[in-house]
Amino acid sequence: MTFAPGALPATEPPHDCPRCPRLVAARIALREQNPTWWNAPVPAFGDPDAWLAIVGLAPGLHGGNRTGRAFTGDHSGALLYTTLATFGLATGTFANRVGDDLALSGAIILNAVKCLPPANKPTPEEIRTCRPFLDDQIAALPNLRVVVALGQIAHQSAVKVLGGRLPKAQFAHGAEHRMPDGRILIDSYHPSRYNQNTGRITDTMFEEVFAQAIALRQTS
Repeated sequence: MTFAPGALPATEPPHDCPRCPRLVAARIALREQNPTWWNAPVPAFGDPDAWLAIVGLAPGLHGGNRTGRAFTGDHSGALLYTTLATFGLATGTFANRVGDDLALSGAIILNAVKCLPPANKPTPEEIRTCRPFLDDQIAALPNLRVVVALGQIAHQSAVKVLGGRLPKAQFAHGAEHRMPDGRILIDSYHPSRYNQNTGRITDTMFEEVFAQAIALRQTS
């Protein structure tokens, strides 16, 4: 499968990134089982002039890992992209596949971990090993003012990349954290199928997070 190099191509890992042995082994096995899938680090998707960055955990097995585009191909993307469209941050039609005409304006999607982790659970070492890519991508966004972290791992990586301190910036849905350089981090539960099915995150709860982001942009 071929796919565009992403919104920030100079910051991306190579297609066959060798840094995490366990993730490399999983990637090789998946390429044998599903040779038409993306099965590689998933690039940033969105607007390189974004004021808002959304940081996810990692590609999903049937989502980004299969399609090559963040939050595309599995359940979580529908809520994310519908919400972005509601707030004028997405245009076109999200068809849950690469090749639709979806585009982001003012927003970009990044991941704390670029490759699919088995069982969606990266190890602490894998998170640390991949963090330089997130660091480079945050640094490459000149207009960035607000970051939304989807889940606790994304929160922890975002705090560290933005120069904050975890004891002072603890994860909680809807929490706002002002980073040392003045940028704001907002936490949200991840819009995974499990979280939606159990009611941990609802459409309204998710929309409220992005309403916070819009309000902060106007006042910061």
